[in-house]
Amino acid sequence: MNFSSKLIEQSVEAFASLPGIGRKTALRLTLHLVGKSPEVTEQFAEAIVKMRRGIQHCTICHNLSDEPVCQVCADRRRDRSLVCVVESIRDVMAIEDTSQYRGLYHVLGGLINPLEGIGPGELTIDSLLHRVADGAEIREIILAISPTIEGDTTMFYITKKLKGSPVSVSSIARGVSFGGELEYADEVTLGRSIVARMPYRLNNE
Repeated sequence: MNFSSKLIEQSVEAFASLPGIGRKTALRLTLHLVGKSPEVTEQFAEAIVKMRRGIQHCTICHNLSDEPVCQVCADRRRDRSLVCVVESIRDVMAIEDTSQYRGLYHVLGGLINPLEGIGPGELTIDSLLHRVADGAEIREIILAISPTIEGDTTMFYITKKLKGSPVSVSSIARGVSFGGELEYADEVTLGRSIVARMPYRLNNE
């Protein structure tokens, strides 16, 4: 792809570095911005810069937030006896879209995967355990984790760590097919999986 402008080329390269954006799409986006007024383009760029500088992780659940504590954790209308454990922030968004859950969340930031060098220490599992130990309100931990080998390993580890604690541990019903990613499940299936959750038991129980 040849460019008559170095500035256009740099913009295309920047867009093309985003996941799912090829060079043709990057060029189309760049030319779209060129066709807009400088004010519109500056507002677009400012929004991205402002987001990146201001966004932070909630100190309680590790969800993305504008403030130290996210809107979900700060909302006293949520059921504080339930904590839904998910792999990523995208899973929080997917579950919220179902309108079937009104508890709190805990974002692990990934799954246990020894082949990739990801152990429990690289995730926020210790933070979850501290929440359970310190939070008298928590009665149930819901493991809403993708039904993959890594997901099952992570659920087993968390359940083993919570054994002996006063909280109950459940997992979403397997309406989501094995090997499927939670964020790609349709809202009806995901919502029903949360409502129809079942107790999670270790293999030796």
